[in-house]
Amino acid sequence: MIASLPMYTSSPAQVDRLWRHIEASLTEANAGAVPRELTWPPDYLGHWLRPELLLSQTCSFPLVTKLAGKVRVVGAFRYLADGCNGIFCRSKLIVRANDMANTLIDLRGRTVAYNSTDSQSGHNSLRALVAPLAQHGAFFANRLETGSHRGSVEAVRDGLADIASIDCVTLAGFEKYSPDVTRGIRVLGYSDPYPGLPLITAAQTGDATVAALRAALQHAMQDPVLGATRAALFIGGFEPVELSAYQVCIDMRDRALALDCPSL
Repeated sequence: MIASLPMYTSSPAQVDRLWRHIEASLTEANAGAVPRELTWPPDYLGHWLRPELLLSQTCSFPLVTKLAGKVRVVGAFRYLADGCNGIFCRSKLIVRANDMANTLIDLRGRTVAYNSTDSQSGHNSLRALVAPLAQHGAFFANRLETGSHRGSVEAVRDGLADIASIDCVTLAGFEKYSPDVTRGIRVLGYSDPYPGLPLITAAQTGDATVAALRAALQHAMQDPVLGATRAALFIGGFEPVELSAYQVCIDMRDRALALDCPSL
């Protein structure tokens, strides 16, 4: 079996510490072959689709598109970063601190940076915002795909782009652990809320194992020994969640497509 928690990596040592606690709980519950160490996959999609996947964390948009019907949802963490509310979060729209824009409409015809087109936080949520304002199927004149949220923030900071939509937990991690990345950046606004990153397991994982995973995650949220780890990772709790909660992401996509706005 394999496991990973690869999406928020500002503090990898604390992610490993969280997993060691979860692994110990699963082992004590006789939950089968539990990996001692986390995997840090270079190919996310291939990793998430492996039949031996015990636990991982994916992005909300791939969950309801490329992974639909191919994995099971275990739940989602409740994050405490600014922009989060329960399991829901928002993307922050960032611009340079000296940019004269006051509202999103002021960015019409400018350059947008985004991590990838299958990102809920970096692309889908922003497309839902600009679609009603778009002209001829697009709002921005130029689009720069950076491959990562960090790359998008740096593109805005360095003047290669004018705006980016950044997952609020990721941005909080940059501000805390890598402040140089966000120096000279300000928040212009927020996306609409959507459920945060889902925790998943392989499609064939049985109900008993899913129940054991949920119990181990709940225990990790309650153990005072992990208080500093949870704070370092901006985690406030865990909730069991089903796939249906992520319909919000499909609705955002469909509203943009209905307005003939397939891209940014």
